[in-house]
Amino acid sequence: MPLRTLETWPHGAIMLDAEHTRFALWAPDAFYVSVELDDGQSLPLLPQADGWFVINTRCPAGTRYRYNIDGELEVPDPASRAQAGDIHLHSVVVDPLAYPWQHSTWLGRPWNEAVIYELHVGALGGFSEVEQHLTRLVELGITAIELMPLAQFPGDRNWGYDGVLPYAPQASYGSPEQLKHLIDTAHGHGLAVILDVVYNHFGPDGNYLHRYAKGFFREDKHTPWGAAIDFRRREVRDFFIENALMWLLEYRFDGLRLDAVHAIEDPDFLQELARRVRQQTDPARHVWLNVENEHNQASLLEEGFDAQWNDDGHNALHVLLTGETDAYYADYAQNPTEQLARCLSQGFVFQGHLTRHGTPRGEPSGHLPPSAFVLFLQNHDQIGNRAFGERLHQLANPQALKAATALLLLSPMIPLMFMGDEFAAEQPFLFFTSHHGELAELVREGRRNEFAAFSAFTDPHKREQIPDPNARQTFEASKPTLTPHRESAMHDLYRQLLQIRHQQIIPRLPGAQALGAEVLAEGAVTARWRLGDGSHLRIDLNLSDTPVVHTPQADAVLLFEHPAKSAGLLDRGKLAPYSALVSLTAAAPLLPPDGERQ
Repeated sequence: MPLRTLETWPHGAIMLDAEHTRFALWAPDAFYVSVELDDGQSLPLLPQADGWFVINTRCPAGTRYRYNIDGELEVPDPASRAQAGDIHLHSVVVDPLAYPWQHSTWLGRPWNEAVIYELHVGALGGFSEVEQHLTRLVELGITAIELMPLAQFPGDRNWGYDGVLPYAPQASYGSPEQLKHLIDTAHGHGLAVILDVVYNHFGPDGNYLHRYAKGFFREDKHTPWGAAIDFRRREVRDFFIENALMWLLEYRFDGLRLDAVHAIEDPDFLQELARRVRQQTDPARHVWLNVENEHNQASLLEEGFDAQWNDDGHNALHVLLTGETDAYYADYAQNPTEQLARCLSQGFVFQGHLTRHGTPRGEPSGHLPPSAFVLFLQNHDQIGNRAFGERLHQLANPQALKAATALLLLSPMIPLMFMGDEFAAEQPFLFFTSHHGELAELVREGRRNEFAAFSAFTDPHKREQIPDPNARQTFEASKPTLTPHRESAMHDLYRQLLQIRHQQIIPRLPGAQALGAEVLAEGAVTARWRLGDGSHLRIDLNLSDTPVVHTPQADAVLLFEHPAKSAGLLDRGKLAPYSALVSLTAAAPLLPPDGERQ
């Protein structure tokens, strides 16, 4: 089998047939590379142009291997498809075609149907254990699960953002086949599956690229995690784009959420990634691409990406619900009601507006559809980046939280919830890792120093009470109690609201656009949208403890009211404290209230 003459190769161990594998490593700073197989063979890779080392050899699936660099250092494959345990152990050759898909005709769901449930696979017990929750999530009204990052990280517990081997699903969660079985089973339930991927940095432990492929990084640009990844290099771009395509094509994920793309110095990389994903996936499939982006670049949402996580919306709502204004919430301390109104009518709060640091942030977003924004009251960051991982129901007035939940689940933005929200879970979600030695100490102290800007932790002795991320108990405490048959007021509310969303909102979302939002009083807003069928959706929200003047629309059908009957205030032209009203003026026949879910 002669080698191809190409400037770039697919990264990693690629099976050519049932018995043969191509090993390709980009190692421009190495003089000699061999692949060490677990049967004792040591096979020298042949040097190619531009720093590539390649060999085709007899090697079946399941073979364990490592690369030897210059006879000095044995390393895992940076594009390892699986690890035989931890990141420092052998990589494993994987046959991507071995899994027998049961739902091979699944094409996904349209983006307007997305109701997203973010979860941490490790906290729920692994891939197989996540499957046990799928039926109840469908019954609740969820249409998609989003998995926090799975890339192999050091140790057996981590949020996932310290991943080092982006192609290898975390071994402590289960095998590649078990991950595919989870996705296959979800598809059988009608659930889409999204994966959170980290393309802005590698984790600090187990990353050997600086030794043999310095070109992955650029020392002239730095991120909070060190030297920036150099996306100007073709080999580097392909490494990450091939990774995205692997998850979408081989594992059949329905979408990706790209973490912190503001830390990616070359924005045209994101445009190329989206373009290649759209070109290489079946056009009949619904493939979702979402970003997290502090820069609020509305332009990205016009160039192949479906939506952005709307931190602005969360932050304004959080200030209104809790009164907290420390650290980054300070940007929302002065006019949170006006900011919420801007979010509901235009998407982003910061559209070139100055931050607390005096720098402009964001681009105009009012022309984008509401479905270009993923709204949430909580996610892994917003809970886990609290010192003690408290959940929102432990911080906010319970009636105000229910009113905000109505906004979350019935607005035309795409709703996202975090595991446990539906039960008002009492367990925190803390920041956890399993580092050791000096790195563990650095992470522990870094975590505590993060909170120096918060008024409650200016005293160093109070910061010492913050849980140690590396302690196993920190991880164990973060496992939510999700009892499938447990009923609760919050669970009932989520189920009721999602039933309304499926019946009355989702069928009308394509073509929706905002019609504006107004401030009624401090903590109270009214917002309107024209839906795709010409009907008008209106949400009146009062998160304050004071009734506010309210003028109902005479011909509107009331879809939801919290609290029920509002103590008669609505009849007297008042919007009750901690309340939400959701109404629809129909241009097309309404579905019956007890109709079948779409």
